[in-house]
Amino acid sequence: MIKELLKAATEIAKIGGHHTLKYFKKDVEVISKSDDSPVTIADRETEQLIRKEIKKRYPEHGIIGEEFGKENEESDIQWVLDPIDGTKSFIHGIPFYTTLIGILIDNEPKVGIIYAPALEELCAAGIGYGATLNGEPCRVRDTDKLEDATFLVTEIDRFRLMGQQELFQELLRETKLHRTWGDAYGHMMVATGRADLMYDPELNIWDAAALLPVVQESGGIFSDNKGRQTIHSGNGYSTNKSLFPQVKEIFEAHIK
Repeated sequence: MIKELLKAATEIAKIGGHHTLKYFKKDVEVISKSDDSPVTIADRETEQLIRKEIKKRYPEHGIIGEEFGKENEESDIQWVLDPIDGTKSFIHGIPFYTTLIGILIDNEPKVGIIYAPALEELCAAGIGYGATLNGEPCRVRDTDKLEDATFLVTEIDRFRLMGQQELFQELLRETKLHRTWGDAYGHMMVATGRADLMYDPELNIWDAAALLPVVQESGGIFSDNKGRQTIHSGNGYSTNKSLFPQVKEIFEAHIK
């Protein structure tokens, strides 16, 4: 089942991601949602298109989407959608946004797709089937010391707003290089061996559902800030297995 769902999710992500390009680097209206996060017609049309494709193939499956909520909540199989992860990047013509599809079976993430359509990079994984970048196997980097690691985040000020400034400063001190190639694309960079640590202090389920299968199947670990390998905690970081104990120790010193 996972292999079939992985194939379908890859195809559907491409359909949705390609649709975003219709609006990328165009003058689109930006609307502020109730939480002040931005949304565009591209977000909404893309999610509607993805939902249509899922229903066509799997009408009995459930759907959880950022823009249009839940359907068929009683189903054992749930498709979790973020049509444009990194809407701020999208709005500003930055190609590091992604279309995300995660599939939960009995509430556990089993399939993940991270697709950056403006870069034509698609990372896909199914639990037990490995991870690929554009069809070729991908792996995390084998960095084993934090002092040699590249550390990614999305928004620096988020740490101050969430009372995690000391944590952020320690991670900065302990790592070699820091960049803000963020959102899901940062986790994809870890999974494809181009960075070593990506942390999001705030994640919704539609942000996280695709990440765990991709990172895990690329040989890494996706964990919440208390060391639990889950998508349900509202935060998460990706790293490799060698760095995980070192990173976990830092988090344990700051997150109570």
